[in-house]
Amino acid sequence: MKQPIATTNAPGAIGPYSQAIDAGAFVFISGQIPVNPADGTIPEGIQAQTAQSIANLTAILAEAGMTLANVVKTTVFLADMNDFAAMNAVYAEKFVAPFPARSAVAVKELPKQVLVEIEVIATR
Repeated sequence: MKQPIATTNAPGAIGPYSQAIDAGAFVFISGQIPVNPADGTIPEGIQAQTAQSIANLTAILAEAGMTLANVVKTTVFLADMNDFAAMNAVYAEKFVAPFPARSAVAVKELPKQVLVEIEVIATR
């Protein structure tokens, strides 16, 4: 059984997908780009964009009754692998030990020309 999760405190889906899916023991959250849900703006710079992407994830997790502490796996998509260290500095401030498993990859391009997108899997 799967149930969609949605909140206005994170950007709405811009295609045929859900912000997140509750699959019982796991919640799968779609990739979050750094769009401020209040006004649609995108902050400048990798650190601000990473913080906004994580804020969006946090809002969706809250809608599911969870926090970043429930996250067991993340995937970080970067437009430029040269931004890895700066992204990682913000990431390390937001997630706590034991840190989730993680993949980080550079991709050719991200929606809206953003610098980062992050998706997560969380567990209850």
